[in-house]
Amino acid sequence: MYIEKRKSKGGIKYYLGHSYREGKLVSKIRKYLGQDLKPEKLAERRKIAEKLIIEEIYKHKIISDPLQVDLSEYDLEWIKKIEAKIPLKISHLSAKDWKNFSEIFTYNTNAIEGSKLNQHEVKNLLEKDVWPNKSKEDIAEAYGVNEAIKFVKTTTEHISIDMIAKIHKIIFANSKSFAGKFRKSGEEVVVIDSKGIVVHEGAHQPRIKHLLNELVKWYSKNKDKYPALVLGAVIHNQFENIHPFLDGNGRVGRILLNNILIRHGLPPLNIELKNRIEYYRSLSSYEKDKDLKPTIELYLREYKNLKKRLGDYKNGKM
Repeated sequence: MYIEKRKSKGGIKYYLGHSYREGKLVSKIRKYLGQDLKPEKLAERRKIAEKLIIEEIYKHKIISDPLQVDLSEYDLEWIKKIEAKIPLKISHLSAKDWKNFSEIFTYNTNAIEGSKLNQHEVKNLLEKDVWPNKSKEDIAEAYGVNEAIKFVKTTTEHISIDMIAKIHKIIFANSKSFAGKFRKSGEEVVVIDSKGIVVHEGAHQPRIKHLLNELVKWYSKNKDKYPALVLGAVIHNQFENIHPFLDGNGRVGRILLNNILIRHGLPPLNIELKNRIEYYRSLSSYEKDKDLKPTIELYLREYKNLKKRLGDYKNGKM
């Protein structure tokens, strides 16, 4: 770490800087210390800034490692047993089941993000093109999610940066001016809960492409090593950590999750609106505690819920 001095009209401004390398990318962290500081005050503020920079570097190292923790043979066997218990088979899903799944998924994944469309309105919208008297943005995004499900049902690609951008564009083409575009310089994301507490910070904007590249490389290296539930959970959770878009990351992440599951022969998965708190907690366990188990356990419960929901649809219930 080093002190930078910059002359200004008011005097000399001091900064503490630190450069570090991630692959071919060199990033820099700089903390402002103050102006026209005496040696004692400069030393005092430098100590504080050093701690802040170390904390920031540590956070960057955490987010740069997709899996975050080595899985033991016992862990892998446990997950394989869970996969064997999934009460649905992708080969058993009929065209009608896929249509019903898309309606269920579209309603829930948008409702988690605040859409006001109810389940019946989504069904009428997608089946009959009947528009409810609701937000045009919510309507456009219902159509968009439905199209994204069609896309991952038929594509053969697993994951790439271009694919991630394409999914975002499919979902938000008619509702967001930045559809398909990653955050621009100066656009940072901080998620704050109702109590004003920061619960999540997205990756620093200059690091987005690097971190997405690392995630794609991690998947390519490990797609034949780990069970599908692990692959899907890591891709989804790490994508949410990176938070590459200004908005819409949750929906893109859940579509990516389903694409990974489908490419490995598992049925698609829905996260119920009523389980969103448990879903957020599973993301937090991954981000803060390096723990994938809550995510895997949630997926298994959601598969059981989905089997019941698809059965209800067949029987005329919703």
